[in-house]
Amino acid sequence: MLQTLIALTFLIIPVSGFAESLKAELTDFNGKAQTLESVTGKGKWSIVMFWAHDCHVCNKEAHSYVDFHQKHNQTDAEVIGVSLDGKTNKKQAVEFVKRHKLNFTNLIGEPDDVAGIFEDLTGADWVGTPTFLIYNPKGEIRAQQVGAVPVDLIESFIAKETGK
Repeated sequence: MLQTLIALTFLIIPVSGFAESLKAELTDFNGKAQTLESVTGKGKWSIVMFWAHDCHVCNKEAHSYVDFHQKHNQTDAEVIGVSLDGKTNKKQAVEFVKRHKLNFTNLIGEPDDVAGIFEDLTGADWVGTPTFLIYNPKGEIRAQQVGAVPVDLIESFIAKETGK
């Protein structure tokens, strides 16, 4: 079922929910290997935010996603961050997490690996940060967006998808 959600100037384009991701390495900030599949599809909507420590929009909007996660984490949705900072900029990525008090799971990978994961999952070209994927509670990708997405638009999208 192909749907398009347009609000203001923001566009979320649903994509196939059964794409297989690259097996490129993502880790948590303690160095444990992870995949997007290992952190999504756990009975909640997962909003995956691809970010970088030096992304102006990421720095400006981080608090919105912290608030969204706080509001929804115990019920219907969660945020998962994926940093493109890699080993070279891991220290700056850790500082970003601390500075913005990110209260959600964050993974990190090398820029080319993260871009490849996104492209493999969506079939779309990687553009940059921030970029979002929205997974339904079963772990199927339902939408993608390049650029900032207001959290009220995410909430509306989830409500529409769940029939609420």
